[in-house]
Amino acid sequence: MRSLIFLLLPLLSSSYTFHTRSSFLKTFSSGIVAGGLLTSTPANAAPEIFTTSKGVKYAITKKSTLPTTLGAPTSPQDGDICVISYTGYLTNGQIFDATHSEGKGKDLAFSLGKKQVIDGLDDLLRDIKVGDTVQAIIPPGMAYGSKGVCIEKEGAETECLIKPDQTLVYDVFFKKISLPPP
Repeated sequence: MRSLIFLLLPLLSSSYTFHTRSSFLKTFSSGIVAGGLLTSTPANAAPEIFTTSKGVKYAITKKSTLPTTLGAPTSPQDGDICVISYTGYLTNGQIFDATHSEGKGKDLAFSLGKKQVIDGLDDLLRDIKVGDTVQAIIPPGMAYGSKGVCIEKEGAETECLIKPDQTLVYDVFFKKISLPPP
């Protein structure tokens, strides 16, 4: 599946709509034919697919409606504290983490550029505005890479929540940013 996603990523264009995780995943699973070509196109108008400078692909599924206040930042800079809510999916649609999951129930706050989240989320937030909701495809090199998220069990057996070299899908709502304390 991982290599199939890599074949499809360059084919994404403004002719595909991803309003929900299921529509995103259905496009990949139902639009594939021999040779890796997409044959189906959704009927709705599609959002534009953007690519960050480091290769994270995303679509803005809901544009910010926040008013622009004179002097208030709408995009973060290194060191700013960012607050997001998110759901992380494997490419098969399985949720591996979410800010709203049982036992959490809180947004994620972190300092941008301080390696407190995976590189793909850091990179994504540099490109979007506060109030945007996006769906992003994060390549393995910007996620957990060749290590994945695995634990060793008895007898040299490993169990992985996120397998090595796995592409991840995130739904992210960028709630707010604030300046770091002095």
